[in-house]
Amino acid sequence: MATKHSADQNSKWNAGDIGDQRGRTAVVTGANSGLGIATVDALARAGAHVVLAVRDPKRGEAAALTVNGSVEVRRLDLADLASVREFAASWRGELDLLINNAGVMNIPEASTKDGFEMQFGTNHLGHFALTNLLLPHITDRVVTVSSGAHKMPRGNRIHFENLNLAGEYSPMAAYSQSKLANLLFTLELQSRLAAAGSSVRALAAHPGWAATNLQSRDASVLRRTLMAAGNRFVAQDNRAGALPTLYAATQDLPGASYVGPDGLGEMRGAPTLVGRSAAASDPVSAVRLWAASEELTGVTFPRLESERNQSWTPQAVSVSV
Repeated sequence: MATKHSADQNSKWNAGDIGDQRGRTAVVTGANSGLGIATVDALARAGAHVVLAVRDPKRGEAAALTVNGSVEVRRLDLADLASVREFAASWRGELDLLINNAGVMNIPEASTKDGFEMQFGTNHLGHFALTNLLLPHITDRVVTVSSGAHKMPRGNRIHFENLNLAGEYSPMAAYSQSKLANLLFTLELQSRLAAAGSSVRALAAHPGWAATNLQSRDASVLRRTLMAAGNRFVAQDNRAGALPTLYAATQDLPGASYVGPDGLGEMRGAPTLVGRSAAASDPVSAVRLWAASEELTGVTFPRLESERNQSWTPQAVSVSV
């Protein structure tokens, strides 16, 4: 249920401006802490029924008890494609809103259960598979949480020749690649939805600098120390950090829009439309990443109801991991 706001209203936009969400159902991944639980709480308070999709149901249940509204908890491990398939297969009925929020950041080198580099596998491939498997149920939009880190020099391209960054792993480079992938995914998803004649929209958002538990898991002791200081003196809290996601999820915006804070360096502030890097706007890379993601996950863009009289043939691509 989208609503419109003027530029003046947008500069002061907050969770109270979401609008009536009664009768709507949302799924939020990574919903038991940080940006996720703030997003859940705001949507539930506005009347939506919100599913907390979490790796640890016990932690999810504890988080759900803090929410004032209609919520439920379901298990979802984005680092395990079997878990993603199980979650999607169990879904019944319509789903108005999917928020791809979960993520890991700057962690030591590790692999998902399917052998993918953990940040690329969780932040991008897990959400890629989840979105496509749920897409026949989705009626309104998909919002994927990216980051300003997609603009970092070492993250300004997708390493198609070595997506796992084997032998050249850097926590920050891997994170940047995964966040760039989130934006390219949104770009190509919107293109495919439009080609299929679907009214569903794909959008992206980033929180600026929001104080969450992600910073405490950084692989670098020095970065953890610096981020702890930044969390205290620079960062927004998780509720403010969730506003761009909520804005993208509820306001009347064009498909492929990217929302972030309006303050200096997009670090904090009210949600507004923001720019992305040239690499994140490249339709050729977006198509190539989509084909690679289909090959790696075994999940393809579904044939939607509105697509019955159309056909889609993805481009073949050689992928190295």
